[in-house]
Amino acid sequence: MSADRAVLNEALERGEEEGGSIEFKERLSRDLHLADGRMESLAAQLRHRVLSGDGEAMYVVGVTDDGGIAGISPAAFSETMDVLSLLAEEAGAHIENVETWGVNGDGTGTEGAEGDRGIVGIATIREGAYLESDDNHIIVGTAGHVDHGKSTLVGSLVTGQADDGNGGTRGFLDVQPHEVERGLSADLSYAVYGFDDDGPVHMDNPHRRTDRARVVETADRLVSFVDTVGHEPWLRTTIRGLVGQKLDYGMLVVAADDGPTRTTREHLGILLATELPTVVALTKVDAVSEERVLEVEREVERLLRDVGKTPLLVERHGVEAAVDEISSSVVPVVRTSAVTMQGLDTLDQLFERLPKTSAEGGHFRLYIDRTYSVTGVGAVASGTVTSGSVEAGDTLLLGPMSNGEFREVEVRSIEMHYHRVDRAAAGRIVGIALKGVKEAEIDRGMVLVEPDAEPASVRSFEADVMVLNHPTRIGDGYEPVIHLETVSEAAVFYPEGGQLLPGDTGHARVEFKFRPYHVQEGQRFVFREGQSKGVGTVTKVYRD
Repeated sequence: MSADRAVLNEALERGEEEGGSIEFKERLSRDLHLADGRMESLAAQLRHRVLSGDGEAMYVVGVTDDGGIAGISPAAFSETMDVLSLLAEEAGAHIENVETWGVNGDGTGTEGAEGDRGIVGIATIREGAYLESDDNHIIVGTAGHVDHGKSTLVGSLVTGQADDGNGGTRGFLDVQPHEVERGLSADLSYAVYGFDDDGPVHMDNPHRRTDRARVVETADRLVSFVDTVGHEPWLRTTIRGLVGQKLDYGMLVVAADDGPTRTTREHLGILLATELPTVVALTKVDAVSEERVLEVEREVERLLRDVGKTPLLVERHGVEAAVDEISSSVVPVVRTSAVTMQGLDTLDQLFERLPKTSAEGGHFRLYIDRTYSVTGVGAVASGTVTSGSVEAGDTLLLGPMSNGEFREVEVRSIEMHYHRVDRAAAGRIVGIALKGVKEAEIDRGMVLVEPDAEPASVRSFEADVMVLNHPTRIGDGYEPVIHLETVSEAAVFYPEGGQLLPGDTGHARVEFKFRPYHVQEGQRFVFREGQSKGVGTVTKVYRD
């Protein structure tokens, strides 16, 4: 049997005991178990189990009172988790983790398979209400050329561990086996660490869900990283990471053994186009001479001044000046080495003190970046909350669908870095389990919004645009890919006056080629087609 199946069998063998921490339930329903005072008695029972287990209880669902395998349908299991969540909240506890197994007619099965008779699951209940999320939580997006050490630097920051000189700490972020094997990141990855009164709160092993949850639960201030991709073929993914997330700051890395490259300039241009306050980290300073570090430092200063920005050398001016001066026009520059840990304490001090830049006000809005399905829970949409806040149980609108309509869905639960939270506000990277929709019906670029927000389904809009690079000119019918929030979609441009030349700023009408999206005035976007690139700001939308 698998180790996972062993967990289930061990719970069944231990069984329900008077004064024990294990409870068997075949299923729970809203109509039966939340009515006529039963909620209070069941919450008291749950509280008893949690206290008996020194703060932790296990609810085995889909089994009879004597431990026999019954198996229930995914819909019944999902409703059971909803009810159990309400009972836990009533008892001052929360669901920490859920594991599921498919069962066949003979009671056998494998993890995640629904089987002929349904599923069985174990919900781990832990004492304490859902985490109240940190109001000063900041999100930092990384950028920079391949092999300049973005992921390695972030890995050392979040673990407090020095790199082995071969990018070992990078492995804490790369999420696909082929990425680890090749040493190249091919998609966005995420990491988190935090601070309390004693300083940084690091992850011991970021691959463990529980370790990330521990940091979220114990830190007084959180810093999340959206680590982007440095390899040129995946520039589209990098743009998605920098434009599609509600970032507070950018961190551009430049390796001292290489210096600024074309990719460096391109990533800097994207950061500046989004008006994101940015820190430049000079990496690998241990690998070169002091003269070479000074040379690259001067190159970075020239690069920043060429685009109208003022470099601020933190080694010379101090952290206090960097915190006070950082803006869309002033860029702190920090020398770092993930091998010797030089400069990482400086970055710690910066990230601990930098203020949050995104506000919580307005209607709730989240542009979907990723989707997945969890057995017994259903569809989960993840992304960064761009405005407002949301709580479990809220009703939201999802869309627009391909026909331009929005669908009503319910928030089952919310997770932030694998920790269940009661609420998520602007600037949080979260996964939201949704009731009323299948995972296959959700696409990247869709939005979750409050019904009162009256979301717009938009196929065309007007924008002020600037052409950063193009071999000739942009004319009517030009078809780049638009990157707006998490939307990456082919669009057709119709410039005012018929054309725009490289370096021109002008006005254009933009039409999505294949489907509508939720677009609002004032949103900034990047457009790209081959080596042609530009930026724009939405000035007027046309609702379907």
